[in-house]
Parts: sequence; C-alpha cells; structure tokens
Amino acid sequence: KKEEEVKPEPVDAAKDVVLGGDKDDNGCLASAGYTWSKLNKECVRVFTGIQLLPKDKPENETDAVFATYVLFDKTKNNAEIFLPNQDDSIILKEASKGKSWKNGAWELLLNKGFTLKKEGKVLYIGDGQIGANVSGSDDSEEIPAAK
Repeated sequence: KKEEEVKPEPVDAAKDVVLGGDKDDNGCLASAGYTWSKLNKECVRVFTGIQLLPKDKPENETDAVFATYVLFDKTKNNAEIFLPNQDDSIILKEASKGKSWKNGAWELLLNKGFTLKKEGKVLYIGDGQIGANVSGSDDSEEIPAAK
C-alpha cells in the first residue's frame, strides 16, 4: 500500500495578526500612544504631559526621541517622569511646596519652567508647556502653579 504524501496547507500570516492587540500588562494600547501611569493608576498618553528636552541635545536629532515627560497627580504633590528609552517611570514626591519634587538622585524643580536633575546635574529643561511641540496643537496650556 502506497502512503499518500501529505502537503502542508499554506499559512496566511496576516490571518493570525490581531490589530490593536499590543496591550501591555495593564491593558494600555501602546500603538495608540498609551502607557501605564503608576501615579494616576490609568493608561495615559505621556506626550500630553509637560515636555522636557535634554539640556545637551545631540545635533541633528529630533526632540521627540529624547524628550522626557512629566505628569502630576491631581494634588500636584507627586510627579511622575517618563524618560526616553526607559520602560519604567519614576515617581517624585513633593519636597518643597510647589517648588520641587524628589526621589533619590532625581529632582524636579519649578522656577520659570521645569528643570530635571539627577545627582545635582541638569539633564532636562522645559518651559512648562503641556504637550508643547508634540501634540500638534498651537493651543498649549501652561501648568497652573502648584499650590
């Protein structure tokens, strides 16, 4: 008796791809620009926060690649920073009423804009505009002074 030759059926790779199926462990849809905020306990678009740019930006690089974003909780007692190329955000606690927030080596200062330092060295600066140069809107808001 002759065995029949079994030929595999062609596989349609596109059939197995689920669009919008890139949710993280918290259910945030990364392809839509969402990431988990530990501070606010919800999916957020970090680029709607306060944009800080590197103090010493490499030449010929776009701002979006190196930008850091800051989000506050409703009380402005805590700040969350989202650093470029880092998956985990950092929570800073208010150290000086509406003027600075700290966590270990990290410090965020408010004085005519924001300055983010690590171990006393200025790494990022920003004018306090929410989503400036990223959201595509010319109607950026300034963050209200904390307390």
